[in-house]
Amino acid sequence: MDTVDPALRTDLAPTGALRASINLGNPVLASGTHDDPSGITVALAREVAARLGVTAELQCYGAARDSVAAVAEGRADIGFLAIDPGRPLQFTSPYVLIEGVYVVAAGSPLAGTSAVDVDGVRIGVKEGSAYDLHLSRTLERASLERGSEGIDTFVERALDVGAGIRQPMTAWVAAHPGHRILEPAFMQIRQAVAVPQDRSAAAVTWLRSLVDELVGDGWVSAALTDAGQDPALAAG
Repeated sequence: MDTVDPALRTDLAPTGALRASINLGNPVLASGTHDDPSGITVALAREVAARLGVTAELQCYGAARDSVAAVAEGRADIGFLAIDPGRPLQFTSPYVLIEGVYVVAAGSPLAGTSAVDVDGVRIGVKEGSAYDLHLSRTLERASLERGSEGIDTFVERALDVGAGIRQPMTAWVAAHPGHRILEPAFMQIRQAVAVPQDRSAAAVTWLRSLVDELVGDGWVSAALTDAGQDPALAAG
């Protein structure tokens, strides 16, 4: 293990342990329970802590917005979140790239992603998710309806479209005949390590270099495989 400057360790883990915010609401990144989480973000948290020479303390949340708040408010030292200009955090480069896609009923007249942004189309999204933030900025005519999960909101409110992450949406469509995914994806979601805004430039630079190393040497691909996820999701 490389020797880490004590000042950098104190900056990134001011309590003496690395408090890591884990979003259990994204099944590509984390799974399990609050008491026993698993997935690539859990592995990443432990790897960063090991490089710093401290222990990892995992804080699990059910939605990205809660994980964001924990880091932004200083209750957690790092989080694993999609890069978004609306989030008051500092980010590394991405370690995983996932896609946001739409689901519609099989008989929907909507033929593709570009057809969604029209008057009268209602889209279910998970409140505070990366795709909620993205669509809030980019849609001009369609409207968003927010709930605990985009696909559940789509079903419960009989909406025109449901938005979500490709992998769980694909699984949902397979389990619910009579629905289809619109292609292509409406966005690429760049998952990165996030820290509070008050962390020093030196600390953020160190963390970015570490993430780049873990992507470049295949660590991220291997961690995805270990978690039962597609290693091709690793950023490259």
